[in-house]
Amino acid sequence: MLTVTDLTMRFGGLTAVDRLSFEARPGDITAVIGPNGAGKTTVFNCVTGFYRPSSGGIALRHADGASFELARMPGHRIAARAKVARTFQNIRLFAGMTVLENLLVAQHNTLMAATGFGVVAILGPGRYRAAERAGIEKARHWLDRIGLTDRANDPAGALPYGAQRRLEIARAMCIDPVLLCLDEPAAGLNPRESEELNQLLLGIRDGGCSLLLIEHDMGVVMRISDHIVVLDHGKKIADGTPGEVRTDPAVIAAYLGEGDEEDAA
Repeated sequence: MLTVTDLTMRFGGLTAVDRLSFEARPGDITAVIGPNGAGKTTVFNCVTGFYRPSSGGIALRHADGASFELARMPGHRIAARAKVARTFQNIRLFAGMTVLENLLVAQHNTLMAATGFGVVAILGPGRYRAAERAGIEKARHWLDRIGLTDRANDPAGALPYGAQRRLEIARAMCIDPVLLCLDEPAAGLNPRESEELNQLLLGIRDGGCSLLLIEHDMGVVMRISDHIVVLDHGKKIADGTPGEVRTDPAVIAAYLGEGDEEDAA
């Protein structure tokens, strides 16, 4: 569903991503891994519209055949039209809003459209009420999925760290994405929270949403990924199943630094 072709991203004289190509299949969890500075987050920023690539293509195809060239779309339309959602390495919840409000604010565009963006709000309040009820039901669904129904009216900033991670993912899912991009979702989680995260992500995949994942926790990556792309210094060095990547000499060298020692010799 996602085809990245010769993606290149330069910052002045630095090439952060160098002619990267890979595919993410529909219904898969595709992980992008590599040492620090490998270019993983830069790839995510290109896919989700935060950066405009220096060259190359990023094509997304929906199940109904609709196709989107993400590298040419304004960032805000990638979420609204192409239905690509993301989370960030550092949690970006609205800490002063309640848990429920965080899930409703993700549906702002849908709710505003139901009022004609304010123009027909006075003349047709029934339309908005129906959209509001649907939005609350969707929020309740995700509160149940992440085990936070009893905390719906608590400030999001008062939640434990692991619960905030799950809430951020649920908020992203409230736009009904076809592709969910997660930037280190397991960062800072304890083993129990990591297992809860694994089950949530597998459930999202089984529900029909494809996932693109950056993660340093190799336990999480190897347990839930269907497909892994490995970067080093902006270049792809491996691409395959968890079993294939785990035993790839180039991957082992990149993580252990063996390649540098051999080059020096």
